[in-house]
Amino acid sequence: MRNLLFFSTFFLSGVLMSQITDAEAKLKNATKTDTITSWKKGALFNIGFSQVTLTNWAAGGNNSVSGNGVANFHLTYKGKKCAWENNLVLGYGILKQNQESIQKTDDNIELTSTYGRKATENWFYSGLINFKSQFTDGFNYPNDSVKISTFLAPGYLLGAGGMNYKFKDFFTLLVSPITSKTTFVLDETLSKSGAFGVTPNKIIRNEVGGYLRGNFKKEIMKNVKMTSSLGLFSNFMKNPENIDVNWDLLLLMKVNKFITVTINTN
Repeated sequence: MRNLLFFSTFFLSGVLMSQITDAEAKLKNATKTDTITSWKKGALFNIGFSQVTLTNWAAGGNNSVSGNGVANFHLTYKGKKCAWENNLVLGYGILKQNQESIQKTDDNIELTSTYGRKATENWFYSGLINFKSQFTDGFNYPNDSVKISTFLAPGYLLGAGGMNYKFKDFFTLLVSPITSKTTFVLDETLSKSGAFGVTPNKIIRNEVGGYLRGNFKKEIMKNVKMTSSLGLFSNFMKNPENIDVNWDLLLLMKVNKFITVTINTN
């Protein structure tokens, strides 16, 4: 029996670095600091590609090609009495298996902006704006003829005001007793069906409730960096006991100068 297995994997990870001499060892993101204005900015990029080709492979399996990319941009300002943090996350991934159509494995757009003014040593009066959506149409595979989502269907816009607790540089907790959450469904077919909680034939759903958001970002051990964000929202007007949960986790592990391993969950 002829057996041939060809498996090739290529990962290209790039971290934009500037003015940081020990960046690789400490897994720091690209950062530029202006000591006069206290601005910091940077970006993290990760691109992955893999291919599996099987011919007369007795163990069975499927040929496949996949690729994914993640980009994380941040811009922050820190003054004596105030702080402004901005973060943009973009992610997209695809998979092609045998004769099946191309499927998405990741699709994400998220922009978060938080402004705070110091109240005490660790507490800030804060306001937050968060926007989430996706790039392209989504389907319930293997059915790829009826879309279940698309750009701005859904789209989520959340505005929160409250108190933000900051512990050192790696943990923050925002407590907002009054929060506005708007859901957009700007697709005629999906809005007519009442998708994502909107009233049928309506394109917007507004909710008012309470919001809790925690962020953790730290090098938990040598060459292992963890970023986690947990958001909890309760609609005061309808079923407040039903909590909307959004939890993102990113682990970045550096093996050497050329190889990194990332684990990303939502």
